[in-house]
Amino acid sequence: MRVIFFLLVFSILTSSKLVQGTGYLPKEVTIMEKILERQNVWVFILAGQSNMAGRGIVEPQDTVTNSRILSINKNGDLIIAKEPLHWYEPERTGLDCGHSFGKTIIKNLPDSISVLLIPTAVGGSSISQWLGDSLHRNVKLLSNFLAKIELSKRYGIIKGILWHQGESDANEGDILHYKERLRELFTKFRAATGNNSLPVLLGELGSFSKDKGNFSLINKAMHDYSLLDDNTAVISTGDLKDKGDSLHFDSNGQRAMGKRFAETYLAKFNRY
Repeated sequence: MRVIFFLLVFSILTSSKLVQGTGYLPKEVTIMEKILERQNVWVFILAGQSNMAGRGIVEPQDTVTNSRILSINKNGDLIIAKEPLHWYEPERTGLDCGHSFGKTIIKNLPDSISVLLIPTAVGGSSISQWLGDSLHRNVKLLSNFLAKIELSKRYGIIKGILWHQGESDANEGDILHYKERLRELFTKFRAATGNNSLPVLLGELGSFSKDKGNFSLINKAMHDYSLLDDNTAVISTGDLKDKGDSLHFDSNGQRAMGKRFAETYLAKFNRY
């Protein structure tokens, strides 16, 4: 048993590269050559800003793959997923909640179903920038999202959107409009997917912020909006810790968020 464990760890370490500040980043990705039946691929879009894009430390356990958990590379090729999933900000790349979400949800789905995680989050982006299709950190936010929706439709069935954003809106000028802007943006998202009742799951901002008052108001706006939209749910993050910067979730927090997103989806929206 010890020999098997050692070989597994050695395999993980040699297939990844340790990068200062971000952890073990995979040197190799596996492009899917097998053609999967579209109806057997459940697609989830990861959208928002830095805490969805991921700023946690990638550890060896995060690069262990499962052939039923898929993602895409920057060329749009279907690949076997491993962290980090987002590539838009190479200098800020880190662990997000996507792979944890995938690992949790496939345990509760038939073996014939694969999960495809589509990354679209870009750090520092406000909801107004998403609505305005702003060019932010070299990404046109809404255009990129819409392009990934069309790509997703080729590969599988879009089942939901995971949204974590709001840090950039936690100010007196934007808080008052946040609930209405969520409604406007999610209406655009759903229209693009062709499903006006598509589930959208929102993650609360962290409770560790130095600006607790405004962050709490953004979280309240999320909950208030969710009460008006039966196809949304908000996951709690109040017990999760930051990575030391009072802004971004640490690696354990990212894994916990992914698990909570999956459990909430399964409890409220699993319509298999």
